[in-house]
Amino acid sequence: MNIKLLIYTFCILSLANLKAQETDALEFLDEVIAHHDPNNNWATFNGDLIVTMSTPNKKDRITDIHINIPKSTFVLSNVVEGKKHTTKIVNDSVHFFVDDRQIVNNVEQKKFKFTTKRALFMRNYYTYLYGLPMKLKDKGTIVDPKLYSKKINKKWYKVIKVTYDKEVGKDTWYFYFNPKSLDMEMYQFFHDESKNDGEYILLSNIEIINGVRMPAVRAWYTNKDNKLLGTDVLTKK
Repeated sequence: MNIKLLIYTFCILSLANLKAQETDALEFLDEVIAHHDPNNNWATFNGDLIVTMSTPNKKDRITDIHINIPKSTFVLSNVVEGKKHTTKIVNDSVHFFVDDRQIVNNVEQKKFKFTTKRALFMRNYYTYLYGLPMKLKDKGTIVDPKLYSKKINKKWYKVIKVTYDKEVGKDTWYFYFNPKSLDMEMYQFFHDESKNDGEYILLSNIEIINGVRMPAVRAWYTNKDNKLLGTDVLTKK
């Protein structure tokens, strides 16, 4: 074979292999999204959830959540010192209530610890976590094209690494999937990976809620010392 043709053929094959490696994670992401949300129900999700948060040495906290994706509506309620505190967000318009009485006065909002910044954070927090892995398709998400494998406690996982545009977030995230069932069984984030800071979250007890597979139990631990921070248990309202 002509040496130039041989080199050319090798280069073409190498580029093809490189391209295949680069698309591995993106292709796998499509697979796991199809598994968790086979009928694309998250895009039209309209449902109510109850999250019970258990934290060591603290009383359990029960939070009622309403998410309506098509109407860009998010409502969060819990009981604080015998009073029902509710935050309602429509698009980015935030409204606060105590026992169904709207709190518009800044002094009262401060008294009840209502802030717009906190309200928007909680909306983004809950819609992100319960919208995974579909949320990894959101604008500003940077999916590492390489699909990783990692062994934890004698079990292998397929791992997707994600970072974000600086306007969206600064953390580095890893999402761990069972290679056989395709269930998401853990995720992990670092503020600074070189310091091994941040947390990892173990996921279990899959529930089907409005056609979307969601882990009902999330146990939060520190990366550095494996300290249990708390456990969230999800139930459908």
